[in-house]
Amino acid sequence: MSDTEEKKIVEQQEEEADVHFEPIIKLEEVEVKTNEEDEDVLFKMRAKLFRFDSNEWKERGTGDVRLMQHKQTKKIRLLMRRDKTLKVCANHYVESYMTLQPNVGSDRSWVWKVTADVSDGTPEAQTLAIRFANSDNANQFKEKFDEAKKNNEGLKKDEKKEEEKEEKKD
Repeated sequence: MSDTEEKKIVEQQEEEADVHFEPIIKLEEVEVKTNEEDEDVLFKMRAKLFRFDSNEWKERGTGDVRLMQHKQTKKIRLLMRRDKTLKVCANHYVESYMTLQPNVGSDRSWVWKVTADVSDGTPEAQTLAIRFANSDNANQFKEKFDEAKKNNEGLKKDEKKEEEKEEKKD
């Protein structure tokens, strides 16, 4: 076969392969609510999250850990979603009892206990660990976490004062 005959056969095959189908169902754009619309991001950094389960550490996911402050209540929560699926792997308020402790043998990870993490839908107590790319990032996270803790603690004190004022009025 000559080169021109081969080119004609290839061109015929390409013409036959140019098929176009109209979609059967037209998809409409749906607005997705993440419950993050009323919050400001105070801190965001890539990390890997683990949880302690049955005497071993299990990976929870890799993604951006964020400290989010609600625009009205000013409460700060920790939220982390997995990279590709965007599934929530950590979701809890930063409370005054939480203390970040260095993970044994690593200067770039922290461990803390949570009484009510709602990443799986229902609140449950967990021990979490988070690991960053380097120790500088880990220290930045600790600073912001401690600031969030102080902020939320101050809000609780303000709420108690308001409650006491209301009780005195009654």
